[in-house]
Parts: sequence; structure tokens; C-alpha cells
Amino acid sequence: MKVVETRTNILKATVVLLESGEGSGVRMTDIAKQAGISRQAVYLYFSTRAELLIAVTQYVDELGGVQERLAASRSATSGLERLDAYIDAWGNYIPQISNIAIALLAMSDTDEEAATAWDERMKAMRHGCHAVIKQLKADGKLSPDHTSQQATDILWTMLSVRNWQQLTIQCKWSQKTYLKKIKALAKSVLIIAR
Repeated sequence: MKVVETRTNILKATVVLLESGEGSGVRMTDIAKQAGISRQAVYLYFSTRAELLIAVTQYVDELGGVQERLAASRSATSGLERLDAYIDAWGNYIPQISNIAIALLAMSDTDEEAATAWDERMKAMRHGCHAVIKQLKADGKLSPDHTSQQATDILWTMLSVRNWQQLTIQCKWSQKTYLKKIKALAKSVLIIAR
């Protein structure tokens, strides 16, 4: 088996186990068994479980076309356009990664490696929120009620997977309603009132 193919098989096996709700049961041994290789072979590609879980989040992002999804936000000509595009990109991505995200979140409370993997992914998402706020501020549209840091914190929290889960799963909001309401809420809180 080729190196790239083996690495990909390990990543795929990890995704399958996470999506199946195995959660804390996702050990290197389980991953090796799912991938059809030895546990030692897994360690040849990923020296720690944390490294593997971080690679899985990146792999899922690659499969989900994150860079393409973010293109409209990154090429937006105004902060308001960027805000809408970023909420669309991330908000429509959450349903695709929700099973893995929920598994990592559940594991995070007791599993330091899962927490590290999730924190790495959330840092990248937070960076996107900061870029939106920076452009709103440059456009003179950011509410003076918040510092840029606070506004980033607010947007990042609004777009959390847990909030999406609460609103769409527990409260039964449609995806369309979720996006519409989050955009309206973000604008009412972050944009300067005129």
C-alpha cells in the first residue's frame, strides 16, 4: 500500500469511527483495526493521537471544500458582504461536520487530545470571524459598543457548533431559518446603528 493511500485510509477510518458515535472509544487500536493495518503502522504516520485527530479535522475540511466555501467571504468588497458570506460558509458547513464536531466536543471534556484537535479547528474558525470584524471596522460599520476583540468573541460564539445544534436539533429550526436569524442577530449586535 502506498504511503499517501495508507495515510488516507487511516484518516477515513477515524472519520468513520467518529461519525458512528464511538466518541471516547476511538483509540489508536480501534483506528488501526478499522483501517486494516497494525497499531504500529498508525504510529508511523501519526506519532500521537492528538496529531491524528488534528489531521482528521483538516482532512474533513479538505473533503468539505472549506477553501472554496470561504472564497466569497474572502473576496467580499465590504464588511457587510463579508459577514453574510462568512455566516453562509460556516453555517452551511456545520451540518456536514456536525457528527464529527459533536463527537470531538463530547470527548473534549475528558480527552485532552480531542480537546486539542477541536481547539485547533476553532482557532481557524475564529480567525475567519476576526477577518470579518476587521473589515467591518475598516468600513466604519462596527458598533462602538464593542472592541474588535469583543466583537470577534461575539461572532465566534454565535457561530458555535453547540448553538447550531441547540437551534436546529433541539429547537427544530430549519437550516434556512438558522442562517436568516443568525445573520439578523449578528447585524443587530455588531453593526453600528444609524
